[in-house]
This record gives sequence, structure tokens and C-alpha cells, in this order.
Amino acid sequence: MNNVTFLSPVQQQLQLVEACLHAQADDRHPDLRAAFEQILAAGGKRIRPTLGLLVGNMLGAPEDKLVTLGASVELLHTATLVHDDLIDGALLRRGMPTLNARWSPAATVLTGDFLFARAAKLAAETDHLPLMNLFAETLAIIVNGELTQMFSSRGVISRENYFQRIYAKTASLFEMTSRAAAMISPADDVTVEAMRGFGYETGIAFQIVDDILDYTGEQATVGKPVGSDLLNGLVTLPAIYYAEAHPTDEDVKSLPEGGWANEEKMNRLVESIRKTDAVKKSMSEASRHVENALQTLESFDPSPEREALENLAKFIVDRKV
Repeated sequence: MNNVTFLSPVQQQLQLVEACLHAQADDRHPDLRAAFEQILAAGGKRIRPTLGLLVGNMLGAPEDKLVTLGASVELLHTATLVHDDLIDGALLRRGMPTLNARWSPAATVLTGDFLFARAAKLAAETDHLPLMNLFAETLAIIVNGELTQMFSSRGVISRENYFQRIYAKTASLFEMTSRAAAMISPADDVTVEAMRGFGYETGIAFQIVDDILDYTGEQATVGKPVGSDLLNGLVTLPAIYYAEAHPTDEDVKSLPEGGWANEEKMNRLVESIRKTDAVKKSMSEASRHVENALQTLESFDPSPEREALENLAKFIVDRKV
């Protein structure tokens, strides 16, 4: 599916978001500005701002607040990536060198902190106290998720643990974005809750597909080494399905005991997983969440924005990277 189908209604507004993002750089520190520009250039599809713009436009939110929200959400997301890459020791992100591949850990941490601060400042500029509270709550959820992943999730084969992790890591920010866009619209509580649900379901589906691509993608397109989740001790849905079907597999049994640190074992396990229907089952689960998301849109009148939101949800399970 061509992703332009959901981007086209907000193309001009996304340019305003982009301008707002670049305006957040700090001229007092040329190195920081250069790093900031590098991070923004690495880009991505700006899915989160697009989600907020489409929801807000559908519900009649003021454009200036939507643009500010979009930039705030994207900066928050970008800040988490900067810190994630440092924590994971990742040298590539979307095929480009990460910040920590070029800078010291201290400089990388401070750059992430700067991005968090700018994101919070933009959230405050919406002049909507409940949204600022939601921003702070979401940031706490994300950081708590990282702490849980670091201290009590390595090698854990558990659906409950997995879905808690991907909610904290990804779905919470999708949920916040669509909910916040509805909150700054002339919308009632039922509508705000429906949009929260849409963000939650699309966010869960998005991360499941990301985790699938860690097994099925190519490094050149995924932008990081294939199988890197397992090597970091993260047992994602395809591996959980495989472990449930093959509990006596020696490589599976080694996971809780630190076997994920053994590259040979994990490469073998990745190959084993790819030969079964674990990936197919995982994609079915992602599709189920997309269907849930589409159901939340059924009560809204047909509009270009509603159609674009439907296309965005469908794109999540159609994408190859």
C-alpha cells in the first residue's frame, strides 16, 4: 500500500510540523545543532504526528495546536530513540549511524535530555493543562518500561511481560497522540476515549510488526542487524509463539538462564523461528489489533480524515520496513 494514501490529507501540515521541529535547535551549541539536524534528517515517516493531525482534523481541532502537538510528540519519540540506542549499544538506526556511534555517552544522554525538554516545552505551548498531565504520564510510562526491560525482562518468555513492554515502549505514545488530539478538539469524553482506543490498538500492532521485521527483514532495509532483539535478551512475539510450540528446544530453554548472550545460539534460534509459522501467527495478532482499531472508527461520519486513519491502520500490517 502506498503510504501517501494516509499522508496526503495532512501533507502541508506535516511541513509545518517539520518547520516547528527544526526551530527547536539551539544556536548556542553548534555541535548540538548539528546532532539535532542529523537526528531529524534520519526522519522516518512521521507516523505519530500524522496520527495526531488526522484525528484532530477529523474532530475540528485548531491547526496551530495540532502542529505544536505533532512536533512535541515527534520530539518525545526521537528523544526516547536517542537514549534507547545508547542503552542498547546500537550503532545503526534506519541504516544511518546513531548519535552514540559518533559521540560520547555523556553527550548522547544530554542530547536526549535536551530533546525531552523541548518536547515538554512544546506540550506546554498547547496551553492545555490536561494534555500536559498526559504528556508527563506518558513519559513516565515509557521510562518505567525501559527500566522494566533492563532489569526484569531479559530472557523472559511471557506474553503478559511482552504486551506490557510494547505498550510502554510504543503503544503508550500512539495512545497519547490520538487521545491528546481529541482532547484539544471540540469532542466529548466518548469520542476522546474512542480515539484513545484507536491509538492504543494501532500502537500495539505497529510494535508487533516491528518485532516481526526483526526476523524477516534485511539489515539494509530494517536499518539494524536482523535478530538483534534476541541478542539483547528481548523475547518478542514470534519467539514466544515458537517457545510455546517447542518448549524442549535447547536454545529456548537457555533463554531464561542468559543464553540470549550467546550469538551462535541466538542465530540458530532465529533460523528455527523463521522456519515455523510463528511469524505468521504474530502477524495475525497484529491484524487483530488493526481490526479493533478500525472498529473504533465505525461510529464516525465518513470523511477524508477517517479514510486516511483507516489507511494508516492498514498500512501498519502491510509495511515491509
